[in-house]
Amino acid sequence: MTLTSIADTVTLNNGVKMPWLGLGVFRVEDQIEAANSVKAAIKAGYRSIDTAAIYQNEEGVGQGIREALKETGLKREDLFITSKLWNADQGYDSALKAYQTSLDKLGLDYLDLYLIHWPVKGKYKDSWKAMEHLYNEGKIRAIGVSNFQIHHLEDLLKDAEVTPVINQVERHPRLTQQPLKIFSESHGIRLEAWAPLMVGGLFENETIVRIAEKHQKTPAQIILRWHIQDGVVSIPKSTKEHRIIENGNLFDFELSEDEMNAIQALNQDHRTGPDPDNFDF
Repeated sequence: MTLTSIADTVTLNNGVKMPWLGLGVFRVEDQIEAANSVKAAIKAGYRSIDTAAIYQNEEGVGQGIREALKETGLKREDLFITSKLWNADQGYDSALKAYQTSLDKLGLDYLDLYLIHWPVKGKYKDSWKAMEHLYNEGKIRAIGVSNFQIHHLEDLLKDAEVTPVINQVERHPRLTQQPLKIFSESHGIRLEAWAPLMVGGLFENETIVRIAEKHQKTPAQIILRWHIQDGVVSIPKSTKEHRIIENGNLFDFELSEDEMNAIQALNQDHRTGPDPDNFDF
């Protein structure tokens, strides 16, 4: 896979193009901090921003988008904005209402991608029907899911009229999610990594450090390059401008097949976040 620019995109199963790299804003609850992070990312070349209703920062993200567009001369359609349907809002009617609430908070007319945040048993199918309705009405450019295991996807696909474009899951070298990746891709569903850097937990790993030294890159850059070179969209989170810029500097080197395999071999099926089969929120 040839990747030469932070503007490079992957074509999703409905033809919509999504950047390989985006900015995540999980746990950035201060609205000003969220706005500044988003603005810094867009000015640094990022075109994809990922938020969620439960992050409670959609207003700040929207402010950052507006300020960045004003300062850069970019247009709304140059950006790819994602938000997510929270668990308490799942269900048909409540999902429709929640989508409009997210739009209002963001100050946008549409989202590029809207995801079901977690597979809430007994509710995610009704939520999906609502999202299909919004998609068919042209109010969302693409719809997908987050934290869905293989059996959740199998269940959803039994009745779905629209196949999810994305499955956003925890994914890093200690949790490669290879069976899920293979299943998702076999149905045209692209995997997207949250916590792609394992919250910094691999920055001193011997294998990662060795590869980083060889390429004169940071461990974070090596891990992010591994994700996108492996065909996985990635949304690292940072509030520091220099780190945001650094995380985006992935396109002047390439990992070898041996290096890709060495990173893949670090897998231990280790989660830092909740288990999608056992959560109570």
